[in-house]
Amino acid sequence: MELERKSYKASVQSSGDSGEITALVSVFNNIDRAKEVVRPGAFKASLEKRKPKGVWAHDWTKPIAKTLEATETPEGLVIKGQFNLDTQAGREAYSNIKFGIIDSFSIGYSIVKESRDKEKGTRNLDELELFEWSPVLVGMNEDTRLLSIKNAVATSGEHMSATADKSVSEDMRPVNRPNFGGNPLGQRALTPVKGVGEQLVESKEYQDFLRSHSRGSESASITLDVSLKTLMLTTTGWPVESTRSSLVVPYATRQPEITDVIPTVSTTQNAFVYMEQTTFTNTAAETAEGALKPEATLALTEKTSPVRKIPVWIPVTDEQLEDVPGIQEWIENQLAFMVRQRLDSQIVNGTGVTPNLMGIMNVVGVQTQAKGADPTPDAIFKAMTKVRVTGRARPSAVLIHPNDWAEVQLLRTTDGIYIAGSPWDSGPSRIWGIPVIVSDAVVENTAIVGDFSNYSLLAERKGMTIKVGYQNDDFIKNQRSIVAEIRVAMVWSRPAAFCLVTGV
Repeated sequence: MELERKSYKASVQSSGDSGEITALVSVFNNIDRAKEVVRPGAFKASLEKRKPKGVWAHDWTKPIAKTLEATETPEGLVIKGQFNLDTQAGREAYSNIKFGIIDSFSIGYSIVKESRDKEKGTRNLDELELFEWSPVLVGMNEDTRLLSIKNAVATSGEHMSATADKSVSEDMRPVNRPNFGGNPLGQRALTPVKGVGEQLVESKEYQDFLRSHSRGSESASITLDVSLKTLMLTTTGWPVESTRSSLVVPYATRQPEITDVIPTVSTTQNAFVYMEQTTFTNTAAETAEGALKPEATLALTEKTSPVRKIPVWIPVTDEQLEDVPGIQEWIENQLAFMVRQRLDSQIVNGTGVTPNLMGIMNVVGVQTQAKGADPTPDAIFKAMTKVRVTGRARPSAVLIHPNDWAEVQLLRTTDGIYIAGSPWDSGPSRIWGIPVIVSDAVVENTAIVGDFSNYSLLAERKGMTIKVGYQNDDFIKNQRSIVAEIRVAMVWSRPAAFCLVTGV
């Protein structure tokens, strides 16, 4: 079973000791960082069968809470849970949530039904099988929150009201001070030591100085016998305590975007096999009475696109996974990102030679249009025309390198007016009415025009999968390997439905 996870940001609003919390753990109709949208009703069928469990950072060997209630609201999925405070893991998780160290939740699920929004480039999660919810370190969605923590303050078997608790005098509360040694309590009190400022103000010399100055004396000197000791600095005393924030600045790298315009289907085989109509002879014609009717010719050819695997892995110690909450999920997200980024590159530039996918730049039969002396928009329009006329298709997108797209956006008339529109007008990147995907996965000086909606296909044999295991002597070294991988086939069913614009 393939298990996916999704994280949400949370914030603490109150404190208490009962172990009960109420949290919005999944937001409906909100596009998260993975470009996915959870649809209302996604959890309905799953919640009718079971309540999800509360576990620590998706580690199913560390259950920490039970679900009292799980309810779909118009805003999203609300969980009322109670942490097991009789266990160390339950106490630590609950305490970290109250203290604000852990401020995110994540859900573990598998996808039952999904759909794609090609215009927005998102995946809709229509029905999910929900297994667990987890407190984690790093969240994926900023719109969720911890709704409440149930207060439970008790003294000598009696409950104290919130008002009474707040009315306790500050003077009655114990004060914690560091123990510097010296005389124990009950013995002779320590003689207070006056600071340099106090000694100066109370000194006879300073008082004489003030009197002489009030009489109009222009000059006076002060001799003060003060014993100056070694200055206590943060380097010789207590160092300043610094708490690291939860901010993680991601590495500057290309975002995967090409797959946004490629339709996706599933396959159960190690190759995607389909039929291509290679002959279409239309002899339909008007025929006189008694004359022989014209005969048409049709022929099909079987085509095969092999499934290829794109994996990546990283070794990590048990101590790292145990001591940093949420680190395993962060690593898994990073590895999945690497796989998607490589897939983007293969869709464009793959050679088709084992174990590579076949990228559009190397597909036989793709048309070309040289830019020549034309402005880039003109050359792109001519390529679109070739797709329509020769490819008998409708262009759905243009793929272009950021540097090449910058030249298009900066085109101006002779009097300095921007042709693509005012720089202060925001909006999606489009040209000649179709979307533009700007990515440096595309070769610079070459734009790709095509009917991606109808004549390209990404067939998934196995979607994004995360595995954690041991190899060789990892077990005795307290080390694990985390692997992310997909198995897909890339299909270009009509090469003439695509055109490369060269010399951009």
